[in-house]
Amino acid sequence: MAYGQKILKGDAYKRAAIKRRHIRIRKHINGTAERPRLVVTRSNRHIVAQVIDDLKGHTLASASTLDTSIRGGEGDKSAQAKQVGALVAERAKAAGVEAVVFDRGGNQYAGRIAALADAAREAGLKF
Repeated sequence: MAYGQKILKGDAYKRAAIKRRHIRIRKHINGTAERPRLVVTRSNRHIVAQVIDDLKGHTLASASTLDTSIRGGEGDKSAQAKQVGALVAERAKAAGVEAVVFDRGGNQYAGRIAALADAAREAGLKF
């Protein structure tokens, strides 16, 4: 075992694993002005999606389950993730974005992450 390496347990271990995967993914994924990065952040209760231009360091559009139009909505967390995907796609298109690079944020591409991505595709964003 390397010195300085903490052995984590439970949720802290999961968070550290997600962080490691996200860093590994970010080595290869970069958002530009033509194709900004659609990054998804997931917690146990909420989901946040942002369209980011990494060259300028600006967020072009964002949506989350904390928005007033989605908050307290009907359905399970996957249904709310679909609403977030459609909303972020709508806001991105209003900002002039047609195509994005998808960044799953170290999370597995299944469940809420896949539901958000599918809804964004259906709303007209190209991945």
